[in-house]
Amino acid sequence: MADRSLRGMRLGAQSLQSEDGVTFSPRVSHTYLCATCARETVMIFSAEAEAPDEWECRFCSQTATRLVDSKPVIVDHSDEKVPRTHWDMLLERRTRAELEELLEERLTFLRARRGQQKIGA
Repeated sequence: MADRSLRGMRLGAQSLQSEDGVTFSPRVSHTYLCATCARETVMIFSAEAEAPDEWECRFCSQTATRLVDSKPVIVDHSDEKVPRTHWDMLLERRTRAELEELLEERLTFLRARRGQQKIGA
């Protein structure tokens, strides 16, 4: 009898849940325009969520800008920090003349050590 209760049903292929009584949250669609490929991408967000001003273009993976009243939003990047390199941090601690002096000292030491190595077996 238990074999007959699942007859005609593919296990795992269909859900037995229904959407009765389910209320979906309100949604808003925002359009993003890519400056590289000139294509528009429409993204759907929750009405409560704040839409980002930039989104990755789904066609060319470049940065697309959100359109408001058919015009792109102006994105302010002035507050973003520029990543510092090791060289930039080194120049904060030492001058170029000090670095050249340290390099010469190190090269002299290495050249002297190379001359002291034993040659042969």
